[in-house]
Amino acid sequence: MHETIKDIKLPSPPAIALRILEAVKKGDASFGELAQIISVDPALTVKILQVANSSFYSMPNKVNTIEKALSVLGMNITKNIALSFVIATELNGNKQEGFDFIYFWKRAVTCAVGAELLASLLHYKNDDLFVSALLQDIGVLVLHLCRPSEYRQILDEKMATEASVFGSERKLFGVDHQEIGAELLAGWGLPETISTMIRYHHASDCPEAIRMPVDILHWSTMLASIYYGSRSVEKVQRLKAAICPRFQVNEEAIDALVDAVAQKSVELLAFFDIDPGEMKPFSLLLQDANEELRRINLSYEQVVMQAKQARQKAEELAAELLLANAKLRDLAFRDGLTGLYNYRYFQELMDREIDRATRYHLALSLIVFDIDLFKDVNDTYGHPAGDDVLRNLATLVITIMRTSDLIVRYGGEEFAVILPMTDLAGCKVFAERLRRRVEEMETVIAGIAIRITISLGLTSFEPAMMAVSKSQLINAADAALYQAKQSGRNRVGVIQLKV
Repeated sequence: MHETIKDIKLPSPPAIALRILEAVKKGDASFGELAQIISVDPALTVKILQVANSSFYSMPNKVNTIEKALSVLGMNITKNIALSFVIATELNGNKQEGFDFIYFWKRAVTCAVGAELLASLLHYKNDDLFVSALLQDIGVLVLHLCRPSEYRQILDEKMATEASVFGSERKLFGVDHQEIGAELLAGWGLPETISTMIRYHHASDCPEAIRMPVDILHWSTMLASIYYGSRSVEKVQRLKAAICPRFQVNEEAIDALVDAVAQKSVELLAFFDIDPGEMKPFSLLLQDANEELRRINLSYEQVVMQAKQARQKAEELAAELLLANAKLRDLAFRDGLTGLYNYRYFQELMDREIDRATRYHLALSLIVFDIDLFKDVNDTYGHPAGDDVLRNLATLVITIMRTSDLIVRYGGEEFAVILPMTDLAGCKVFAERLRRRVEEMETVIAGIAIRITISLGLTSFEPAMMAVSKSQLINAADAALYQAKQSGRNRVGVIQLKV
């Protein structure tokens, strides 16, 4: 079943962002209030004044107070600069599980700079473009923060196969990062003009009323990818082909724009406390590349051959990495002895299934069972024989449960079975069938048939219940298992939740 936007836990808005938005909604009368809100935060005040005095806005006179910034830049631009810093600071982190936050925000800031410079070149006025470009891919960040392991899989697939990120996101989550970003910012109270642009920033079928700003966001992404991606020359040509005929802009103006994006991004990244690294204007990068080609005296044919070989090797390595990462993810959630999912995966899956059952008013059952007197098996036949019994039991359970059910090795000789969309009556039927089948099972070791029994504890969440926690379900199933043990073993214990 696909995830929906409701299944993704969207981050809460920063408190100061809410205060800024509330002040702006009040109109001109909030001019002083907005200045007061920003001035309370010294770090934010400094950053806004730095931007106001930067070459990005090229003010004729020095801006030394927030009130002056508001009067010179305007309330909307000042608000957007403030929100940009607040949100970028709030949703930041270190490189973890393959996601590089610094790279994400470097690219986002470069997109924002590109959008502003493009708008100026095309004589298009839209105060929301900077923050819209900065946050256009915020949904990517949210999906990673909520589902890091699954989103790493999407990034691996893109690197290995150049698969569509949108297709992979929709396949895995039921939504893409455009929708997530738009829902997040709309929920935070940002203007609808911003959330709507972000909802369609990669779409070819956006409403005609926002075609121009959406095109600028698309081109700003292309500008950023010139500095943070591959095939840069090709992207510059595509940018010229998209803009020059439509707006009667000459190609030299686009060359100048591409260089200006690097120059101004370096300046602005410093205000975001982000190291721009070796970010040079594109024309200088081309010069360096040409110098290097001349230095090593490679022929065109050699360059093509080496590029082809390098690409082939990179594709092979990426495919190997994708496979290795998939295996590592699977191993992290697998029990080495039985091949079943482990306790860690059980905890994650219980959270999701309880959320889904609660939201959509579905039944959910849980069985916890263990092998009766399993110590006697180990003491009598040896631990290797006990391991064979555990593997045999795992195989048996898999053969009789549905594909939607999931069994995990909870620990030692204890197991758990999660049964989505199964009420208490259905769970009892399954538990009794499992008990009988295990009673009939034989594990033959050196010609000796080892037979075991199991005791089971079960409980259910019913649609009529208001809510239930994971610990309530697990504790009830454990208590039911204890009840079955106390009643003589090889039995099914039942505890009905009353919530």
